[in-house]
Amino acid sequence: MGTSVLSLRIDRDLLERLRHQAARRGMSVQDYVVRTLIRDDFDQRFQTAVEETERFYGSPGSGDEDQVRPSAGIR
Repeated sequence: MGTSVLSLRIDRDLLERLRHQAARRGMSVQDYVVRTLIRDDFDQRFQTAVEETERFYGSPGSGDEDQVRPSAGIR
């Protein structure tokens, strides 16, 4: 897997909040932002997978009440 450079122009206040959050975790701002983006990307892909599974097996209220929804307990 290769890497690329992404340059951002962000508000000074936002940068200070990012620095604070990163410092609390002992991370650089760059590492903190990358981990946040990775986590968000995973959350989106996971939610999409859950929705596709529910479409395949039936969604709540579709008459399949005797089966447990794949997203049961996920918030």
